[in-house]
Amino acid sequence: MKIEYLRNFIKLVNYKSFSELARDIAISQSTISHQISQLEKIFGVTLINRSTKKFEITEAGNTLLDYSQQIIDLYDSCVINLEKYGNAKFEEIVISASTTPGSHILPRYIAKFRDKNPNVNFKIKINNSLKSIENIVKNLADFAGIGSFINYNKDDFDFIKIGEDQLKFICSPNHKLLENTKSLVNFADIVKFPFVWREKGSGMRNAFERQFPDYKKLKIKLEMNDNDSIISTVSESKYVSIMSEMMAVNAEKAGLIKILEIIGFPQIVKRDLFFIKSKNKELSELKTSFWEYIKKKYDN
Repeated sequence: MKIEYLRNFIKLVNYKSFSELARDIAISQSTISHQISQLEKIFGVTLINRSTKKFEITEAGNTLLDYSQQIIDLYDSCVINLEKYGNAKFEEIVISASTTPGSHILPRYIAKFRDKNPNVNFKIKINNSLKSIENIVKNLADFAGIGSFINYNKDDFDFIKIGEDQLKFICSPNHKLLENTKSLVNFADIVKFPFVWREKGSGMRNAFERQFPDYKKLKIKLEMNDNDSIISTVSESKYVSIMSEMMAVNAEKAGLIKILEIIGFPQIVKRDLFFIKSKNKELSELKTSFWEYIKKKYDN
């Protein structure tokens, strides 16, 4: 029996969907189904009730679930403790991050850490904040970079504040809003035009809804799940949007959008950015070293 079968069994119970799990861990649905079938064959029991449309774990499945977590925790602890006796191994560190921390903050630290630790390979998944937190909870990532804790309690995680960000309204460089002004506009004029924003689960959208109640006055017409699509939409249309200042500045320099300053609103939204990990998961020496490396950078 392979330990990964038990890992994927636990993940499957968390997801309650063969197809969604297969999508996130990048193996086929049939492979996961085969692994579960092999576990059922080994133990001689049914783990997942396949006779109903709704995902349903059996009583035997719940029993194995409890033992599986204990087995994996013990196995991982054993591997970590045996590392000091062997030669350095090649290790993968998985980070799930929203766009701003994942594309604008963490890469420089990842590059510097890898220069000193060539035996580590980083895998960065760009997701929204909610998905990134879920990846931590489901053990699909070692660390996450987020712009909001969404519906989670931040005290349930270990976290490091890695930056601050502001949100800015943006429009096309040729937008009608700019006809009689360079970039200083009234909010009453912005609400006359269609608005595009991020999907639910985005840290940017979550912060915008919490800190800027006037967003309800906007003509919300489109919802997109990545910032590049929003920039492309805004740059060639009458749409307006909000964007992380870090990303907006670069897009403005490229001539794609124009950052707007709103009369009466010197600050639209300000948010903290975090690097997080699970409080309960034991990390390898190398992963712990990376966490301490990031922590030291921001403690200083």
